[in-house]
Amino acid sequence: MRSINRKRILVIPAVAVTAVLTLGFLMGGQENKDFKLTKNLDIYISLFRELNAFYVDDIDPEKLVHKSINSMLSTLDPYTVFYPEEETGDLDFMTTGRYGGFGSLIRKSGDYIVVTNVYKGFPADKSGIRPGDIMISIDGKSLRGVSSDKASDMLKGEPGTEAEVIIRRNEEDITKNLKRERIAISAVPYYGMVDENTGYIRFTNFTQNCIAEVREALIDLKDKQGAEDLILDLRSNPGGLVNEAVEIVNLFVKPGQEVVSTRGRAKQYDAIFRTTKSPVAPDMPVVVLINRSSASASEIVAGAIQDLDRGIIVGERSYGKGLVQVARPLSYKAQVKMTTAKYYIPSGRCIQAVDFSHPNEDGSVGLIPDSLIKTFNTLNGRPVKDGGGIIPDVTVPSDMLNRFTSELYVQNMIFDYATRYYWSKPQPSTLDSLMVTDEELERFKAFLTERKFTYKTGSESLLDELVTVAGQEGLYEENRATLDRLKSGLSHTLDRELTQYSADVKELLESELAGRYFYDWGMVKYSIGRDTQIREAINIAGDKARYASLLRAPAVN
Repeated sequence: MRSINRKRILVIPAVAVTAVLTLGFLMGGQENKDFKLTKNLDIYISLFRELNAFYVDDIDPEKLVHKSINSMLSTLDPYTVFYPEEETGDLDFMTTGRYGGFGSLIRKSGDYIVVTNVYKGFPADKSGIRPGDIMISIDGKSLRGVSSDKASDMLKGEPGTEAEVIIRRNEEDITKNLKRERIAISAVPYYGMVDENTGYIRFTNFTQNCIAEVREALIDLKDKQGAEDLILDLRSNPGGLVNEAVEIVNLFVKPGQEVVSTRGRAKQYDAIFRTTKSPVAPDMPVVVLINRSSASASEIVAGAIQDLDRGIIVGERSYGKGLVQVARPLSYKAQVKMTTAKYYIPSGRCIQAVDFSHPNEDGSVGLIPDSLIKTFNTLNGRPVKDGGGIIPDVTVPSDMLNRFTSELYVQNMIFDYATRYYWSKPQPSTLDSLMVTDEELERFKAFLTERKFTYKTGSESLLDELVTVAGQEGLYEENRATLDRLKSGLSHTLDRELTQYSADVKELLESELAGRYFYDWGMVKYSIGRDTQIREAINIAGDKARYASLLRAPAVN
């Protein structure tokens, strides 16, 4: 009886909605496009009504509708997303950087969930939870086989609510009683002087009121620590709120300057964003660092600084996300984050790299073709191009891991050894005193042997493919001896790899341990002197002649 009643309830609003839509069409005399909309909504509701009434098995209306909504949105762009009521907290976190929880990051590891990071000063940190701890249960509910997303939902909740978490550390189960707090992740995990003249700000997200943190860091560097020039690090910053991007640019340029404009199909989303305040550092030389993961608001800041010739952009071409998203309310407290317009920076160029509005025949999308890319000019007359993110004034590739160290990282050997090290060694007195010795490297080698660490080099992988193809073509047996000699010559050993890449392995271990002992601040601080892109940024900021020449327009023949 219960399922029959539910079906009756569902049929009534379906009929009512259809009637209203049809009546609206007949009375309004809409164009053909509106008729198609009404017609297809009518078809959809009719289909759903029939499924609900006559499908062989009982259906879950909410699951079915949500799946159809997500499938529909997947034909648009990846940034238009539906959030049912129970998931709107995720949208709030993206825009505010705040949520109710314990202040930790987690991932799936084997059957359970492992803590990968703990933010200083929040409940997880204060209770003594540390990276590497394995979460066994929450409030008596086992986490065995639970996804990291589901576990994250279980950890979140209203500030003030409590939870009992059982963790496993060094084969011992420990019970932790935690009280959730409002978690606000800092947008500036580190700032400081990188030499006697150059200040540095690591800026990770354009969340609500992040400008306050950046402004405070800039004022402290300029007025108290004597910074004469600045490096603003936007690498891997995914962006966020456009108003915050305008405020960041306003720290360096005078009021009344256009920073970005938005243009969309609905004119209500057309807008021009200008600076409104007196700048904090109107004349300070600025170098902005970007990489392939710098997106959206990060690209607005970097692009505006470049277009206005207010600073030098260093690093790699940015991601190329020039689309505006707006959260629109739906029925029953659901929301849709919808793409409504495109961003245009001061020179007039759009930074969007992919054309979602004209997909290929197979449904895929591609980069903006070269034939549609245009050249614009900065304030000083320097040529810049649209159609593909922000191209740096000085291109410096990222430091790349070699195959061996990459496998150590991907297989969590660095992470797991750092966990063992952390619980066996006391807190170093300073970050500079944290050092992995040759003796420690030998212990790491023993750890890799214990864990049966193995991987294939690029040469070995290619040789395996060659052997397979040779077998398929009937050529393996007659070339077996040659292939075996080649395999022997290309094979690697752990001793040889650790000797060849010892400096890289030590650096990876030290970086991970810097985060364990000194939180995010320590990891960023540790990387500064070892980062190729930062070193180039320091050189440019300190060389006033080179800095000025990079901002000048090219000579005209």
